[in-house]
Amino acid sequence: MKDNKLLHWLDNRIYIIALGIMTIIIWIYQPVLGILALLATAYLIYYAYTETEKKNREVNKYIELLSEDFETAAKHAIFNMPFPLVIIDERGGITWYNTPFLDMIIEEDILNERIYDLVPGINMEELLKGGENKPRRIDYDNKSYLVYPNYVDSRKTTSANNRLIMLYWVEYSAYFELEKRYKDEQAIVSLIYIDNFDDVKNNTPDIHRPLLIAEIDKRINEYFMQYGGLVRKYENDKYLVLLNHKGLEHIQEKKFDILDEIRDLNIGNTMPITLSIGVSATSEDLIQSHDNAKSAIEIALGRGGDQAVLNKEGAYEFYGGKTKALEKRNKVRARVIGHALRRLVDESDNVFVMGHKNPDMDSIGSSIGVLRGVKNRGKMGYIILNGENPSITNICAKMKEEQPEIKDLIISSEEAKNLINENSLMILVDNHKPSFTEAPELLDLITKVVIIDHHRRGAEFVKDPVLTYLEPYASSTSELVTEILSYMSDDINLTKFEAEALLSGITVDTNNFSYQTGVRTFEAASILKRAGADTIAVRQLFRDDHDTFVYKAEVIRSSKIIFDNIAIGRLEEDIANGLLIAAQSSNELLDIKGVKASFVLTYSNDRVHISGRSLGDISVQLILEALGGGGHFNVAGAQIMGVSMDKAEEMLIEEIRKYLKEGE
Repeated sequence: MKDNKLLHWLDNRIYIIALGIMTIIIWIYQPVLGILALLATAYLIYYAYTETEKKNREVNKYIELLSEDFETAAKHAIFNMPFPLVIIDERGGITWYNTPFLDMIIEEDILNERIYDLVPGINMEELLKGGENKPRRIDYDNKSYLVYPNYVDSRKTTSANNRLIMLYWVEYSAYFELEKRYKDEQAIVSLIYIDNFDDVKNNTPDIHRPLLIAEIDKRINEYFMQYGGLVRKYENDKYLVLLNHKGLEHIQEKKFDILDEIRDLNIGNTMPITLSIGVSATSEDLIQSHDNAKSAIEIALGRGGDQAVLNKEGAYEFYGGKTKALEKRNKVRARVIGHALRRLVDESDNVFVMGHKNPDMDSIGSSIGVLRGVKNRGKMGYIILNGENPSITNICAKMKEEQPEIKDLIISSEEAKNLINENSLMILVDNHKPSFTEAPELLDLITKVVIIDHHRRGAEFVKDPVLTYLEPYASSTSELVTEILSYMSDDINLTKFEAEALLSGITVDTNNFSYQTGVRTFEAASILKRAGADTIAVRQLFRDDHDTFVYKAEVIRSSKIIFDNIAIGRLEEDIANGLLIAAQSSNELLDIKGVKASFVLTYSNDRVHISGRSLGDISVQLILEALGGGGHFNVAGAQIMGVSMDKAEEMLIEEIRKYLKEGE
């Protein structure tokens, strides 16, 4: 150690080294003088070394005294810290605390007690995760604290078992109270539409109409006024409501029960009154909040009405929608859409028609129908399809036999990329969610997108479509396309095969005209029948092989009834036509006496698919929407990735339980 100090000293005393060299030179030429110089140099080296050591000792002593002073000051600061401080071990045991913490706890002896027993808000598992010094909010004894953890290694070792955790408690009650007050007083913009105002008015006796309208106004005003809301009626069937966030929270707790209250209103009206509500709970200004509320109510209307949609910072929450929507379409809208679509097709260089992944009869049938409309306008059209599946195998085989030229116009998404230009038009059928389309990436290449769909609108939607025909009251997209065709050209020119393709789409989505059928459904069917559609030939498209019948029988045999009226079946094997079997089995389970809804689970493409069907009393759409799916009130589906079928069934049953509980 001393040698190192000497070397260090010599490194910093170059002039002494130089003096030593000169002494050696003198000694060579004058030995006597050299010896004297050598003695003098040795003395100087000794003197410099001893003085350096003395200075080092003084510096070390000063540092030690300074450390002692700092330690004393640190101890004094900790013991006299004005806010609570406690030290705990990894098990949560209290090893030390200061007086303010003891005063906060109001206990006499807390040493070695578990911190989480004294303060229930403490989560030891969270504290021990990764040793982050991020503050945590803890509410205790009607006060709010920000607790700052500091992790100390008590033995200066990396062993995780030797850590101590210092918790600094800083009271932020006033800040959190101000934050809560600011949030509670945030302005919320809501829009309310009466879905079927004209129909209700027309079906109510003249003597009761004024009373009915006055009662609707009264109920809406009284409901929102009790939560501090301001209601202004700006059209016969439209209301603007301003309220604060606290009032909205109370309404959310009641699940927007104004929907049920208005629906149950009966003052001579022969049909129930339904509302659509769009609410914006975003931190935007009032103008932007109004626009967000309009977007929310458009979604509510697109989902069939009779529900509230809450736009909460870009995420949507849905309330209501548990009643079957009544048919509200009219031919005026169909004519307007038909003329607008005709203009868009005429202005485009080419047109691409695309359905959803794993297309069914409605998706492929409506695609063929739209392609006929494009041909009638003298434009080049293509159907985007990346591969067949068992649901459409029969109709594709019929296409090759009866109208093979359509097969030549079916292209893959890769082929479509080479044909798309800046003046192309994309028409989406039987779907409005980009992620569900056959090729989502194509939507980024085309600026003009048209949507024709009959599913209830979900939160995911195509950005800025040029034309949207979203009618959840329709039986199928094929029904909508059939109507549009009559307005796109003077002569729809449907071939027998094209008419049967459209009729098959209507047939499959209505389960042979059993569900979701209205007057317009039969009118569309009559158009297709006049165009040459053969119902026997359509029925042949739904014939299955022997194995399919066996699998369906097994699903039905092994099914079970839960909650008295809901059937659940499972297709355990991952087979090529599993999705088709699941859909058909869920339809057939509805034939069981007392069953109001059915669900069938199956494997496909490394995920669990759920097919849901309902007779109309239970919304399978709301149930499966909670699992990431969607669809129609009585026909819906969902896909769940990364779980077993047992787990998927547990998740499904839990969502059914929640749905039924909310409906009580």
